[in-house]
Amino acid sequence: MPKKVLITDDTAFMRMTLKNVIEKNGFEVVGEAGDGEEAIAKYKELQPDLVTMDITMPKMDGITAIKEIMKIDPNAKIVVCSAMGQKPMVIEALNAGAKDFLVKPFDAERVVEALRKAAP
Repeated sequence: MPKKVLITDDTAFMRMTLKNVIEKNGFEVVGEAGDGEEAIAKYKELQPDLVTMDITMPKMDGITAIKEIMKIDPNAKIVVCSAMGQKPMVIEALNAGAKDFLVKPFDAERVVEALRKAAP
């Protein structure tokens, strides 16, 4: 059974790009969210195996959303996919509970590798 993925990014083009990469590699995209608040609501509703999370988004940023999702499900598998690749941001995301951190523009193979590692 394919792993279910929730894609979170405030840019529709980035969600579409990620969705294409993820689905071509045997994962099932069960939902998309445009901000952190929506990601939390969709996580509760869809209970995905994996979440891709952008950091810089309106309403609620990715770090806050990661912390909230980890409160709901301490075993959540979240991979950050953000243009914000500064070291403090990476460390904060990983400390919040993210399993990996990908910097945009990302390499498709690296996305798949990160997702497979996060939820084998």
